[in-house]
Amino acid sequence: MYTLAVRREFIARHFLIGGDWGPENFPNSHHYILELQLKGAELDQHGYLVDIVDVEKHLDEVVCHYNEQMLNDRPEFAGLNPSIEHFSRILATTLNERINAKNISKLKVTLWEHENAWAAFSVNRA
Repeated sequence: MYTLAVRREFIARHFLIGGDWGPENFPNSHHYILELQLKGAELDQHGYLVDIVDVEKHLDEVVCHYNEQMLNDRPEFAGLNPSIEHFSRILATTLNERINAKNISKLKVTLWEHENAWAAFSVNRA
């Protein structure tokens, strides 16, 4: 099984809802690190799992959508606590819809909120 990973860093704002989480209940920023992993058993005719330029294009577009933004104001977070768990799922499903490579069997997003806290979400592809 081959794995290709690409990382991006960005800053986004949020505030948590539905509980008493101290300072996290108020608008605050996080320096996120998003790691996208793509897995598959076969390489293409060029010896690539996937075209990394295409992956980076989609990753940059998604990161740009959230960079310096308030997550709570985004429609995809409507009715959701903007936790790193929800955020990692939203990022993974969005990237899965955009990256069209036949030989990818699994896509995984790991999202670091700071150096000792992360969440991940995986999508298995047919």
